[in-house]
Amino acid sequence: MTSQRIHDTVADDFSRVNDLIIKRLASDVPLVEKIAQYIIESGGKRLRPLLVLLSSQAVGYKGDGHLKLAAVIEFLHTATLLHDDVVDTSDLRRGRSTANARWGNAPSVLVGDFLYARAFEMMVELQSLRIMDVLSHATAVIAEGEVLQLMNVKNPDVSEDSYMEVIHNKTAMLFEAASHTGALLAGASAEQERSLRDYGKHLGLAFQLVDDLLDYQGNAEDMGKNVGDDLAEGKTTLPLIHAMSKGTPQEQRLIRQAIRKGGLDDLPAILDTVRRTGALDYTMAKATEQASLAAACLDVLPGSDYKHALGLLADLAVSRVS
Repeated sequence: MTSQRIHDTVADDFSRVNDLIIKRLASDVPLVEKIAQYIIESGGKRLRPLLVLLSSQAVGYKGDGHLKLAAVIEFLHTATLLHDDVVDTSDLRRGRSTANARWGNAPSVLVGDFLYARAFEMMVELQSLRIMDVLSHATAVIAEGEVLQLMNVKNPDVSEDSYMEVIHNKTAMLFEAASHTGALLAGASAEQERSLRDYGKHLGLAFQLVDDLLDYQGNAEDMGKNVGDDLAEGKTTLPLIHAMSKGTPQEQRLIRQAIRKGGLDDLPAILDTVRRTGALDYTMAKATEQASLAAACLDVLPGSDYKHALGLLADLAVSRVS
């Protein structure tokens, strides 16, 4: 399995990162520790910390700082998940109840704040102003992406360009920051630094495009959420944008009304339109393009198992579609 082969490349480091994450979750407030551990242990592939480990070692890093940096990235990501689920009023993530569904919105937001603060404490310990610059900027951009997506909820007039801006800010930015800071930690050349930064950006875009495609094709067991969840929340993603551009006037009206009101009353008809207009193929083509751009960024790196694993990760981004 591709995912296992990628993780095997840094298996020992990955285990040490997990140990460090648990250690640095320690808090004198029991509920903080309980919620933080619940969300961190709820699964997921830990792609972003994995990117730190692979990127830093692909350009020759030999120290232990990459373990701490990987934990920082995971804490930042987990904080955004806690806040996301409150904003989206989600009650399911990766097949489990969200923290806000179990403990309420207020504790979830506050524990998210704790994780941000702990991430920045650890960031300071790395003693790199450039890494702090990249991660503090990324954190601000991710927050802007969240606000932009919130402004776009139940808006059927979102353009493809605006959609791409949202998924870059919300999702790809932390992928980009993970691979970029991994390169910075290792003292990579300027060319390698740029290439690994861009690799993370294109990889993150590919993963999000496929996630948005799977919302109209996947199943709850595979995804940990239900088909049509984006539509139910009134999110205008690329499959709907393309379906509206290619559908009949009646189909356009149906999709626009469904986005405005949210819910899943018209899901079967919308799924038919999404398929008939080629919206899934169009979204997949965009994802494949981003994955190819990511893979091309690796050309400047020396040959190694880490470089090979980064290439496999680009393949994995688009091979999840059944």
